[in-house]
Amino acid sequence: MAVVMDALHRPPKPLITSSSPSFHAAHDRNPNHHNHVSSRLLPCPITTANGLRSHRITSQSLLHSSKSGFGCSWMQDNSIYKDILANSKGNHGPLYSVFPPTSAKVSSVNDLFEFICEGPLIEKLGFTPVTVAESIDKWLESGFHVCKLFKLNELYLTTPQKARIYHYYIPVFLWCEKQIADHRSTFKDGDDIPPLVIGFSAPQGCGKTTLVFALDYLFRYSGRKSATISIDDFYLTYADQAKLRENNPGNALLEFRGNAGSHDLPLSVETLTALGKLSKEGMKMKLPRYDKSAYNGRGDRADPSTWPEVEGPLTVVLFEGWMLGFKPVPAEVVKAIDPQLEIVNTNLQAYYDAWDKFVKSWIIIKIKDPSCVYEWRLQAEIQMREAGNPGMTDEEVKDFVSRYLPAYNAYLPTLYSEGPKGSDSNHTLIVEIDEGRNPILAT
Repeated sequence: MAVVMDALHRPPKPLITSSSPSFHAAHDRNPNHHNHVSSRLLPCPITTANGLRSHRITSQSLLHSSKSGFGCSWMQDNSIYKDILANSKGNHGPLYSVFPPTSAKVSSVNDLFEFICEGPLIEKLGFTPVTVAESIDKWLESGFHVCKLFKLNELYLTTPQKARIYHYYIPVFLWCEKQIADHRSTFKDGDDIPPLVIGFSAPQGCGKTTLVFALDYLFRYSGRKSATISIDDFYLTYADQAKLRENNPGNALLEFRGNAGSHDLPLSVETLTALGKLSKEGMKMKLPRYDKSAYNGRGDRADPSTWPEVEGPLTVVLFEGWMLGFKPVPAEVVKAIDPQLEIVNTNLQAYYDAWDKFVKSWIIIKIKDPSCVYEWRLQAEIQMREAGNPGMTDEEVKDFVSRYLPAYNAYLPTLYSEGPKGSDSNHTLIVEIDEGRNPILAT
C-alpha cells in the first residue's frame, strides 16, 4: 500500500465543498460539430489532478428529474448532446441514461482512487491498485473530459454518475487504447496502418450509443481521429424495405426494419472497406446515415448531402449494433423459438462477410434477461411523453420490442458463450450490466 500512496502523491484534502449536485444545460445547433465541440464543451485547457484540486464550482443548475420515478437523465432533452448526435450520427434517436438523484459525498483524490479500485472491471482488465495509482492522472483527466462532455460538474457527482464514469466509461476507454496499441504494434515503421475496427454488440436501450459517443469524444480529444458507424446506417431504403415486406407476407419480423434481411449488405461492405483504407492525411469519405423519422417513422436512408464526412488518417472505427456478432444457429433452435425466425436465420449467414470480418476487437455488453429491453424502451418513451414530445404508448412499445425478442432469445446465448465468429478472446471484452445499465462483477 505504501507504493500505492507514493504513486498517488495526493493529500486527503476534500475536492468538493458544495452541498448540491449540478450540471449545465446547453443549447447549440452548430452543424460543424467536430470543429466546434472542443471549444464549446471544454472552455478551459487540459486540467491535471493538481489543477482539479484548485478548481471550484462556478455555476449550478437543478438536476433534470423524471416524474415517472425512473430517475434523472445525464442531459436535458434539449441539450447540446442531442444536437451534436443528430448532426454527427444521422438521427439515431434520443438517448437516455437513468441516474437516481442520490446524495453525493465530499470526495478527495484518495477517495476517488479507492472508488476506482472497487470497480467491477478493474481486475478483469488487469488493473491493480499500483497500476491505477501510477496512472491516476490519466483517470482524472479522462474523467474531467467526460464530465465536460455531459455537462456534469466533475467535482460533485452523484454515486451513480461517478460509477458510470469511473467504473465503466474510463476502464473501457483504457482497454480500447490498449487494443489500438496492440493493433499498431503489428505493423512496421512507415507502413500505412489501417484503423482498428472495434465492434460494440449490445441490446437496444442499454446505453451502447452513449458509450460509443463518449469513447469517440475521448479519442478525438487525445488527438486520434476516429469514426463511428452503426448497423442502423445500413438499413434498406424505404422502397427496398417495402419490397422485403411484400416478399415475406405475414412475417412480423421482416415487416419493418431491424432483423437480418433488412440491411443493405453491399453498402456496408463498401463503407467498411473504404474506412479501412483511410490511412493517409487528406483522404476523405462520407459515412451513410439513416433517417428514422422519414415516412412517419417507417424510415429511409438520409440524403447523401447530409452524410457526415470523415478524414484520414483514422486510428479507430467504432462500429455498434444490437445484433452485431450474431451468427446462425441450428434451424430447430429458431423454429422452436419462433417459426418466423427461420428466414431471418438464413439471412444471417451473409452477415459475417458484410460486418463481422471487419471487426478486430469486440466489446460485448451482456444482459441477464432480454426483457430489460422492454423496460428500457418504456422508460425512454415515458420520459419523452412527459417532456411533451411524441412517444409510443405502452402497447406500441410492447409491439415494437416483440419484433426483436425472438432474435435475442435465439442468438444471445451463443454470443455470450462463444463470442462472434472469428473473434479472439484476447481482443474481446464482455461487460455484464445490471438493470441500471451499470457493469457488475462477472458470474
